[in-house]
Amino acid sequence: MFFPLLHLVLHGVIPGITARLAFPKIWLKAWLIMVLTMIIDLDHLLASPVYDPDRCGINLHPLHTYPAIGAYFLLLFVPKLRIIGLGLLLHMGLDLVDCMV
Repeated sequence: MFFPLLHLVLHGVIPGITARLAFPKIWLKAWLIMVLTMIIDLDHLLASPVYDPDRCGINLHPLHTYPAIGAYFLLLFVPKLRIIGLGLLLHMGLDLVDCMV
C-alpha cells in the first residue's frame, strides 16, 4: 500500500520541484500543466486488469511506449510545448522507477 501511495504523491511533488527550479517566474502555471499531463494515464483503461501494482506500464500502455516517449522528448525542442514534454517525461521516469522496484 505504501509504494502506490508514494507513486501518486511523487507525480505531484516532482513536477512541483521541477517547475520551481526550471520555471521560477511561472512555476505555478508550469506545475499545473505538468500535473495535467498525468491524464495520459487514461491509457491504463485499455489494460486488463486496469490496475496491477506488479505490472510495468512502460512499453505496455499505448501512451507509455518507447515511440511515444521519443515524441515527448521532441516536445522539449518546441518552446510552446516544452513544459508539456517535460511533464510527460517526468511521468515516464516515475513510471520507470516503478518497474525497477
